[in-house]
Amino acid sequence: MFDWTFNDNTQAILISILCGSIIGFEREFKNKSAGFRTVILICFGSTIFTLLSRMGNISDDRIAANIITGIGFLGAGVIYQGKFSVQGLTTAAVIWTMASIGMIVGFGEFQFGIALTICMVIILSLFQKLELYMANIYHLRTIHVTFRDIKIDYLDEFEKFMLTHSVKLNRKGLEKNGGHLTVVYEVTGNRKNIRRASEEIVALDYVDHFRNL
Repeated sequence: MFDWTFNDNTQAILISILCGSIIGFEREFKNKSAGFRTVILICFGSTIFTLLSRMGNISDDRIAANIITGIGFLGAGVIYQGKFSVQGLTTAAVIWTMASIGMIVGFGEFQFGIALTICMVIILSLFQKLELYMANIYHLRTIHVTFRDIKIDYLDEFEKFMLTHSVKLNRKGLEKNGGHLTVVYEVTGNRKNIRRASEEIVALDYVDHFRNL
């Protein structure tokens, strides 16, 4: 039978709740779909199944191994196609990694589990700032520009306009729709420059419709 006195199993459960709480707080603070309680339960549940795989006559490593498969389905459930991009990939990765920490704690590696939790906090907070900094330096977007008519001269004029804002263009598609010409561009450059150019595009007389993806 399971011993509810303060032993290694009880310690593992408490540490798994602690680790889940640390990451869960960070996720809840950033208003993510997998928040405080969800992350705690993921770590907590993984620890329980890992402990179960090591207990007495029912000891079976396949129980712990199947946590990986099961948590994959849970992570896939938070990934969805947003309006402009795929959303939820980081949340799915957090769920997957949190389950692995729960398993490590369940195997009795308490200090290692806490150390990995601290590493996750650093990755989710500090690395996010680094990611935003890199995006500010090099940003890639797709824009759809529809000109008022099918004059080819508008293409050169528009591309020169974008270059004056230090934004590079790569023409991806060209379409004639009635009396209008629609061009799909892949634009790269500084995020600030792209945003400023996008704000000024809507004021161009020869642009009938503009969409920034």
